[in-house]
Amino acid sequence: MASKVKKPKPTKYIPARTRVALAPCDSVRIARELQEMTQADLAAASGISQPTISSIESGRVTLGAERTEKLARALKVHPAVLLWPNWDEAAASKRVAG
Repeated sequence: MASKVKKPKPTKYIPARTRVALAPCDSVRIARELQEMTQADLAAASGISQPTISSIESGRVTLGAERTEKLARALKVHPAVLLWPNWDEAAASKRVAG
């Protein structure tokens, strides 16, 4: 007779605490590095010049809607990932609700 293996009870999801607040410039750099792309690779994929990408990543140039869309397509991420890296859905829902 085979013994039954008990499955552990599912635990309630506890979101991780934010350790570091990111700015949009950080999210672009991190997404690029996670994709193992150089700034030149991202420039070729997005149509945005490498010096502009460098300026975005250093915070000297803001993203804007058009740049965000181009970068998001090239990095294969949703534009919100780049624009609002610290978005907290639960906190936003509380602000709207109450």
